[in-house]
Amino acid sequence: MSAHSIGIIISSTRDGRFGERVAQWISELAAGRGDMVAEVVDLRDYPLPFYETPTSPRFAELDTSGVRAWAAKMASLDGYVFVSAEYNHGPTAVLKNALDHIYQEPARKPAAFVGYGSVGGARAVEQLRLVAVELGMVPLKSAVHINMEPFVGLAREGKTFEDYPYLAPAVAAMFDDLSWYAATLKAGREATDQRSAA
Repeated sequence: MSAHSIGIIISSTRDGRFGERVAQWISELAAGRGDMVAEVVDLRDYPLPFYETPTSPRFAELDTSGVRAWAAKMASLDGYVFVSAEYNHGPTAVLKNALDHIYQEPARKPAAFVGYGSVGGARAVEQLRLVAVELGMVPLKSAVHINMEPFVGLAREGKTFEDYPYLAPAVAAMFDDLSWYAATLKAGREATDQRSAA
């Protein structure tokens, strides 16, 4: 079985963000598996304007170098893990803005979520699932939620992820689903492409 390319997307770009630490931990856990090759995708590396173009990316490519690079990265991946902060009961504006700049690239690919903060980022994750559906992604049931106790311990009290041993099995379950969907959906996309080329 070939390894699938998975992007671990950090949803925050602000100074002192906790998401970078989470993304690194998720990446390290992925490295121990033979069914995926994960890379951290940092929105800081894809500076995008505030979305205000007259045409949706559904109908026409948005032609700026930053958008092209972001779209190409999303197109190159077989699946995604969104490491999601929660701001005001929702996802971060910078992630929503980035997703608004693309359309075709993530279609028919699986999306998994790791939320953190109040109620484990669950409200942000729920909203991101709706956005994922609109972009043609397949949002997965299995998710990881880092609630306030481990969040405070990790962010302020010098704790490590090993101090919360129940988190790693949740990541493993999420990766199992993500790997299955990445393989299944990739086979489906390739079969569709072959039919279209015939």
